[in-house]
Amino acid sequence: MIRFPNAKINLGLNIVNRRPDGYHDIETVFYPIALEDSLEIVPAADGCTTSLTCHGRKVDCPMEKNLVTKAFRLLQAEFALPDVEMHLLKHIPDGAGLGGGSSDASSALILLNEMFNLRLSDDQLAERAARLGADCAFFIYNRPLMATGIGNIFSPVEIDLKGYYLFLVKPTVSVPTAAAYAQVHPAPSETAIPDILARPVHEWKGLLKNDFEPSVFAQYPVLGEIKEEIYRHGALYASMSGSGSSMFGIFADDTQAEVLRALYPDYDSYFIAL
Repeated sequence: MIRFPNAKINLGLNIVNRRPDGYHDIETVFYPIALEDSLEIVPAADGCTTSLTCHGRKVDCPMEKNLVTKAFRLLQAEFALPDVEMHLLKHIPDGAGLGGGSSDASSALILLNEMFNLRLSDDQLAERAARLGADCAFFIYNRPLMATGIGNIFSPVEIDLKGYYLFLVKPTVSVPTAAAYAQVHPAPSETAIPDILARPVHEWKGLLKNDFEPSVFAQYPVLGEIKEEIYRHGALYASMSGSGSSMFGIFADDTQAEVLRALYPDYDSYFIAL
């Protein structure tokens, strides 16, 4: 069985509180985008144990620490699953704030649920996904959702960007998530993100913010420069996704696609219909 785990972007990201457990409460909207990996799971050959092979982008992670393997082990322990062969083709950049690893893990849960007829509902899968990572559960539902708590409490949000285009660029720098959180100053948000998203996209600039940007841009100035360049080329809205380091811009049309790609020949860049 095969599935194509997709990435996400963050529309706004408010860090509102540091919790006693050391985590942070956030407010953000996760929005799925059509940038995809590929994950295939098949029964293991006779006499073979569970394996994970990775292709495409280099995955610098031992098999047992990969979230795909962790997803399998979680269900194997609960349902005594037989061994499987898992093949992951990586296309989504890592260290980019796009949720690629989380999406892979959730896709593994979905595939195994179907493959072994476990009859787990989406909510039951999401509960298990949350054990693997705060944003893993989002990819079980895989539709625009408001996320609060540590990014694991979801509520509906009215936002549809069909007809718009996304330019996404991932520079060579990577931003460690823990380091990004260490530099922020939590504070309640002035305006609720859904209220901002209810406005036309061209009104989001200056209102819809990512609280990681000030400290991350100070440490990696190239990210702020990319954001300014995206705006200069006509973006209606531009932002960093998550804690970085990918930057994106939302455009009304695709007329600047080739120009934008040409700006960053040494970086991964994509122009995607939303």
